[in-house]
Amino acid sequence: MHTNNIDTLEGWLQHCERLHPHNIDMGLDRVSEVARRMALRFDCPVITVAGTNGKGSTCAMLEAVGLQSGYRTGVYTSPHLVHFEERCRVHGEIVAAADLVPHFAAVEAARVQGGEAISLTYFEFSTLAILRLMSQARLDLAILEVGLGGRLDATNIIDADCAIITSIDIDHTEFLGKDRESIGREKAGIMRTGRPVIVSDPMAPQSVVDHATEIGADLWRSGRDFNVSGDKQQWSWAGRGRRYAGLAYPSLRGANQLVNAAGVLAAFEALRDRIPVTAQAVRTGMAMVELPGRFQIVPGEPTLVLDVAHNPHSVAALTANLDAMGFFPTTHAVFGAMADKDLATMLAKVGPLVDRWYFTSLPTARAETGAALQQKWNALQMVAGGRREVATSVHQDPMQALQAAVVAAGPADRIVVFGSFYTVGGVLINGTPRLHAKHLGA
Repeated sequence: MHTNNIDTLEGWLQHCERLHPHNIDMGLDRVSEVARRMALRFDCPVITVAGTNGKGSTCAMLEAVGLQSGYRTGVYTSPHLVHFEERCRVHGEIVAAADLVPHFAAVEAARVQGGEAISLTYFEFSTLAILRLMSQARLDLAILEVGLGGRLDATNIIDADCAIITSIDIDHTEFLGKDRESIGREKAGIMRTGRPVIVSDPMAPQSVVDHATEIGADLWRSGRDFNVSGDKQQWSWAGRGRRYAGLAYPSLRGANQLVNAAGVLAAFEALRDRIPVTAQAVRTGMAMVELPGRFQIVPGEPTLVLDVAHNPHSVAALTANLDAMGFFPTTHAVFGAMADKDLATMLAKVGPLVDRWYFTSLPTARAETGAALQQKWNALQMVAGGRREVATSVHQDPMQALQAAVVAAGPADRIVVFGSFYTVGGVLINGTPRLHAKHLGA
């Protein structure tokens, strides 16, 4: 297909897929050169967010507080749950697919300019298109979520005015290294000399602290430069020279969200000269923030819990959050995941809370099949001596798995869907499902 004829977002995404370069160098030179050809630049403060878990929630809170302060915000996050255009929001609204098309065309024109075609991956190409849209959207604040790592991520071609590093755990080891120190070093690549970096992980790897010192970034550490305290009703934040007291807990559920919220307030404090926010905006923003698929509880019979947890650290947080929900006669789990994850650890962590498993295949070559997930679970059970009977079944896709769970569930049960963006996205394809189980004897 000649690129001049591509006039839909779908067409451009297929073009990006087909381009897929092999044996590509992982540096940022190629992406930077295409950005230079497009004269890509931001005229507003940019906050870049890296980390293993909590990036999406952090971006959503930054956006919510920014919007409540009257700023025109732009957010780039990835991956998406259902539709690609969810990756970009301007002034709180998901951008229209048609509005992205000219920006993909501009990236392609710059990529092949002067007959010197530059190789770009799908992620790099689509990141450049979204950054170009945001750079022209007259924003007051741009919020960029790193895709993977930090140092070599396409978002890192933009010099952040403030960097946030959320909790760091073992994930994507084939790209980032085998331990928290190596992974921390990759994430630290988004820092800039003389500019604030907020480290919201209370147990940050030493490599993150060392890199900040090395390059002379203005390091804000959780527990040293800012801290939180709270009781059952409310929480408080104190940072360099500012306090917020009597805050309502963030509307995103789960204990881990306070760690994210604390980092967000530190970022606004670090940038207060350029984007001041009011205490009222902080209160309202935190109380109203929404993000699908982050310990999202959908009321119904049975209760539905959606969570994109896809590594041991986030599954441990999900397990603690499920445990805090109270009693349910039966917990049904729909689980689909990528083959390169530490699946045994994930299954073992949440296993004690699950009474029935629905293992699902996912629509990507990187995923483990439902049957292979079932085998992994069976192997774990054998090692543990099969202490209790747990029923399992295998399904083609997340929707079929959810439907099987609904058929088996009683109205007072709960169904948890987790393991990947693909798993949660698969049950959100027709919107958020409201469940209505058959009552016995009805």
